[in-house]
Amino acid sequence: MISAVIFDVGGVLLRTEDGAPRRALENRLGLAHGQAEQLVFNSDKGRAAQLGQISAAELWAWVGDHFGLDEAGLVRFQQEFFGGDRLNRPLLELVHALHGRYQTAIISNFMDNLTEVITDRFPIAPAFDLIVGSAYEGVMKPDAEIFNRTLARLGVPPAQAVFVDDFLHNIEGARAMGLQTIHYTPTTNVAAKLVKLGVTP
Repeated sequence: MISAVIFDVGGVLLRTEDGAPRRALENRLGLAHGQAEQLVFNSDKGRAAQLGQISAAELWAWVGDHFGLDEAGLVRFQQEFFGGDRLNRPLLELVHALHGRYQTAIISNFMDNLTEVITDRFPIAPAFDLIVGSAYEGVMKPDAEIFNRTLARLGVPPAQAVFVDDFLHNIEGARAMGLQTIHYTPTTNVAAKLVKLGVTP
């Protein structure tokens, strides 16, 4: 019997649906397509920020230095970088339908501003019983430890939890721990897949 449903944030609850602002940023700075995302999220500094080894502010200061940006230029960079991000409202409606009947939680590889982002900019935090961010934990998905900590705090065994994520390596990590999983894509009917797992939204 499923008692908890756990969601990723970036790429699932919060998606870059309009790529135009980020492409405009890359064109303006002479970057190849995808290079800005690689720098912010997947560079050594980006991973350090997601592991809580440096703060989000320190990461952005490094990005500014990397491109020789002044304060206004860095603000513009951030606005363009995140300009196409949208809340996945249909999925959030499903979370609200689940919340109260099941425990709902977040596991996100995110910088130390996760709570701020999902409380102020995209106020979705009240729909979740537990929020687990990699920067706060010092460990990232798909490391088994972040799943272990989440399950312990929820008080549920792996088989009673469903994990929804867009990255296959994170899904495989959760599955290896014994969690039920849903690999999210923009065409995934999460509600239908949950029903097949015995979850009634």
